[in-house]
Amino acid sequence: MKIIASYSNKGGVGKTASAVNIAYCLAKEGHRVLLCDLDPQGASSFYFRVKPSKKLKGDRFFTDVKRFTDAIRGSDFDNLDILPANTEFRDFDVFLARMKRSQSRLKKALKSVGNDYDFIVLDCPPNISTLSENVFKASDAIVVPVIPTTLSERTFEQLVEFFKEHKLERKKILAFFSMAQATKKLHGETMRRMRKQHAKRFLDVTIPFSTDVEKMGIHRAPVGSFSASHEAATAYRKLSKEVAKKA
Repeated sequence: MKIIASYSNKGGVGKTASAVNIAYCLAKEGHRVLLCDLDPQGASSFYFRVKPSKKLKGDRFFTDVKRFTDAIRGSDFDNLDILPANTEFRDFDVFLARMKRSQSRLKKALKSVGNDYDFIVLDCPPNISTLSENVFKASDAIVVPVIPTTLSERTFEQLVEFFKEHKLERKKILAFFSMAQATKKLHGETMRRMRKQHAKRFLDVTIPFSTDVEKMGIHRAPVGSFSASHEAATAYRKLSKEVAKKA
């Protein structure tokens, strides 16, 4: 079992779209996949038309294996299951702060279902917290979408610095450019500069800005399920394969 986190310390960069499409593409390749929605907003769960379990409350996510496994739902797609978020996930940091060995709690919970899946994909909240430190420790790969703009560049630098300061494995960071527009001069300049500065951190694939990605909310489905031949779907397939190789 490999754990892949779709993470960014900045919101609005395509993190959830990446988690949804990576999970879908891996499942289409025949892998058994669990998409675990850790964001209390529940966007990944929404895209897959899955309602949250009302019984997975409090610290039970981390302490009650049966409640955890019972909360997993099937999706409309073969090989792909969903662990939907609920609003109580917003208190994960509070629960973790009370626990011994708090930084390993997420990995322990995920290992309880590890034999059932080839990949677990995490859709993470956009912050640096106790939960995100759990994500950093548990994951084999941390997929980081970066919009090629000044603010996204700044938050990516903050993430890399955090890993450095806390002696975390920077090789886990697999960044890629998201919502990129070839017609924008700033995007091109930013991508060239960041690829040069962080050559080891960036994947080759770039996800273009696409109305197909925006339409995921209308279709409530991954891009590849309703627009398989278009540019964004092709890019996500390439991304999933590249991440799977490096995880």
